[in-house]
Amino acid sequence: MISELVTNRFRVKVKADFVPNQSDPEMCRYFYAYKICISNEGNVPATLRRRHWIISDGFDHVEEVKGEGVVGKQPRIEPGEQYEYSSCCPLTTQYGIMRGVYHMETDDGHEFQVEISPFKLYIPALNN
Repeated sequence: MISELVTNRFRVKVKADFVPNQSDPEMCRYFYAYKICISNEGNVPATLRRRHWIISDGFDHVEEVKGEGVVGKQPRIEPGEQYEYSSCCPLTTQYGIMRGVYHMETDDGHEFQVEISPFKLYIPALNN
């Protein structure tokens, strides 16, 4: 599944995939990997300070994950540049949905949010 959204001149593109070799359906463990590309389409650099994920599983159980930066970093993204990273999400159901927000800060201390469009986590064979 691919999602893409532009907020405040930052484009966030997400590609998520099911990882069968790290999943164990008998134990209700389904593992998903995702790759994110954040592009600065504006003319002001900004630093990604915090993230806030909202993860819903197949039973509508919601988990929120908040933290500093992404994968241990607080990247500064210059105009015309992009930052890419990969991460993962384990679920106890075969499908779910993730969405979220990045909290950004400009060099002069102005804070703003960049939305992460909802994207599905699912086993491709189940989507037919």
